[in-house]
Amino acid sequence: MNEIIKNIEAEQLKKEVPQFNVGDTVRVHALIKEGNRERIQIFEGTVLKKQGGSTRETFTVRKASNGVGVEKTWPLHSPHVKEVEVIRRGKVRRAKLNYLRDRVGKAAKVKELVR
Repeated sequence: MNEIIKNIEAEQLKKEVPQFNVGDTVRVHALIKEGNRERIQIFEGTVLKKQGGSTRETFTVRKASNGVGVEKTWPLHSPHVKEVEVIRRGKVRRAKLNYLRDRVGKAAKVKELVR
C-alpha cells in the first residue's frame, strides 16, 4: 500500500482499542445526533462478527429488542463509537456466528467462557 495512505490512516486510528472477540456480550456507547443535540446511546448485545483491518475494521452486535432481532455494525475506529465495554466473555468455536439469527430464546445464548 502507498506510504501516503498508510500515514493518513495511522492518524485516524484510536490509541486504545478495546479487546473483545466474537461471542462476547458487549455494551457499545454510541454517539447519536438528533437535530442540534448529541447524546450517548447504549446498545448491548452479542458480537456476531469482526472483520477488516486497520481503519476499516468493523464489528456487528446483535440483540433481541421486544422479540425482534436487531443488528448494528460499527466501524471500530469511528469517532461515533465512544466506548466498548465487555460485559461477559463468550465461548465459541466460530469466527462468525450467523447461525444465531435463526435461533430464539435460550437457544440463541452463547456459553460463558470460564477462565
